[in-house]
Amino acid sequence: MTSEPTRCGFVAVIGAPNAGKSTLVNRLVGSKVSIVSRKVQTTRMRVRGVAIHGVSQIVLVDTPGIFEPRRNLDKAMVEAAWAGAADADLVSLIVDAPELLADPNGMAARDTTRIVDGLNAASRPATLIINKIDGMRRDQLLPLVDSLRNRAKFNPVFLISAQTGDGTEELLAHFAASVPPGPWAYPADQAADIPLRLLAAEITRERIYDRLHQELPYSSTVVTEQWKAMKGGSVRIEQTIFVERDGQKAIVLGKGGASIKELGSTARAEMEELFGHKVHLFLHVKVRENWADDPAHYREMGLEIPKRSH
Repeated sequence: MTSEPTRCGFVAVIGAPNAGKSTLVNRLVGSKVSIVSRKVQTTRMRVRGVAIHGVSQIVLVDTPGIFEPRRNLDKAMVEAAWAGAADADLVSLIVDAPELLADPNGMAARDTTRIVDGLNAASRPATLIINKIDGMRRDQLLPLVDSLRNRAKFNPVFLISAQTGDGTEELLAHFAASVPPGPWAYPADQAADIPLRLLAAEITRERIYDRLHQELPYSSTVVTEQWKAMKGGSVRIEQTIFVERDGQKAIVLGKGGASIKELGSTARAEMEELFGHKVHLFLHVKVRENWADDPAHYREMGLEIPKRSH
């Protein structure tokens, strides 16, 4: 008796900022592979999470939110999102149902329209994922579904809550049945395709956003400068938090260093849980006014430097 042939494919998850892409990818993978923050535009690069369902391996590509770019970094993020969609076997568009219904002409709606137009221009069919349906009646959601299906080719449509997991098992089964036959791209026990140095930096960046989301804008980034294995299986990690102004450095440090001490403590605890061994984390803060235009920063995140417009 022959066993059922394996399947493997890449599924790009695209959407407006804060639609729930990273939360969904983490939910389907079953572990944390992408950072989640209350701030929009948190994801800056393509992160691949690996989910298993039966004989299928689904490589979920968590892309940056697609929005109207202003800075070079914004442009690079949007280009990375569209590149992720172009390279994938399947594309899924996730939308924030409460946000679109509350303000049909708001920023999220405009960003979603831009994405739908892009899918149409590329003649790319997509799975439509209506997210954040918690506490909503189905009849409330039908006008939104109909509106989107009238503007692009979506088949099928899933109503889910990435936060609670409602509807996500059916979505994962759909992806598993839809990816093409072929060998698995990653070992069965690998949950993500992201270097640990970069994942560690992302964890610290998430903690910065979580603690300082009101005081600190998108003017910070984190770089893992050193990753050194120590005796006994622990690891020493040295990271630099780059900000653009002296005032932002003071915010990150906090009074008497209290803020950065708490940031380091929470980031270290999460790293230890995720990596499975003791972590010695050392954080430094430096001011670099134009860090967002540093070519090395783009390379670190796997982004292309945007071409100058003429």
